[in-house]
Amino acid sequence: MRELITLQITLFSMVGLGLIVRKLNIVSREGQKSINRLVIHLVLPCNIVQSFVMESSGEMLQACIAIFLVSAGIQVFAVWYGKILYGRKEENRQISLRYGIICSNAGFLGNPIAEGIYGPEGLMLASIFLIPVRVMMWSSGLALFEGQTDRKKLLKKVLTHPCVVACVIGLVLFLTQLPLPEIILTPLRTVGRCNTALSMMVIGMILSEIDPHSFKDADVFKYSLQRLIVIPLIVFAVCSVLPVSPMVRGLSTILAGMPAGATTSMLAENYDRDPGFATRLVIVSTLLSLPTICAWSLITAL
Repeated sequence: MRELITLQITLFSMVGLGLIVRKLNIVSREGQKSINRLVIHLVLPCNIVQSFVMESSGEMLQACIAIFLVSAGIQVFAVWYGKILYGRKEENRQISLRYGIICSNAGFLGNPIAEGIYGPEGLMLASIFLIPVRVMMWSSGLALFEGQTDRKKLLKKVLTHPCVVACVIGLVLFLTQLPLPEIILTPLRTVGRCNTALSMMVIGMILSEIDPHSFKDADVFKYSLQRLIVIPLIVFAVCSVLPVSPMVRGLSTILAGMPAGATTSMLAENYDRDPGFATRLVIVSTLLSLPTICAWSLITAL
């Protein structure tokens, strides 16, 4: 509980710093866009690649395969479920809502919670769980924001996106267990560690331009209900009848119930897809996630 509260405070502290530096004009509107592009095209790809650099364990192989398959199933379901839920919404809102169903903040919030509850094994399984998440968010998820009708051009743009390339490199490294020399790994980790701070500060900068009254938005609260309660409830029910270990079931449920990922706001800003609405999704769902994550942690531990 203490670790979870610390993580939430850390998140909102960085959002607050972003809001302050934008309000004081320390970072201009143009500078904000430049930071956003820097994160998407450099910092985030480095973070993705280094997250795949881990040793595989023979003893955990069965659990790794199980949680990978569960995660892949969740992602396929999320693409379909988001389209069913939000297919008739206004275009910009639909994009952020559907992306928010696909992509959660399971990386920053999920990994330390997994380690705190299940130890090093939990952290490793959480990292495996994130592989299909990252692949889907930078393929189907990115395609939502690209919004092009020419499938060939869209496919080319998605496949050459720095984050998609990073996923491919990471998967190759993970599957082959090729060791990266420290002269490459150290810069990757150093740059990748900037991801959370810069991402949350960009959200704060976007937040500085939003009317506080706009947070009274039914779509945002309905989305939070789906993201934090309905989806993890479905995952928990399905995993309860599957031949998976209690650890795989618990981790899958907790990670499926994380709030909207920060990249929702960043991509909306990058593609001019109503970043204000996307930021409200991230902020409100993250605020509401404190009690729900605690509840799911207790339920899955029973």
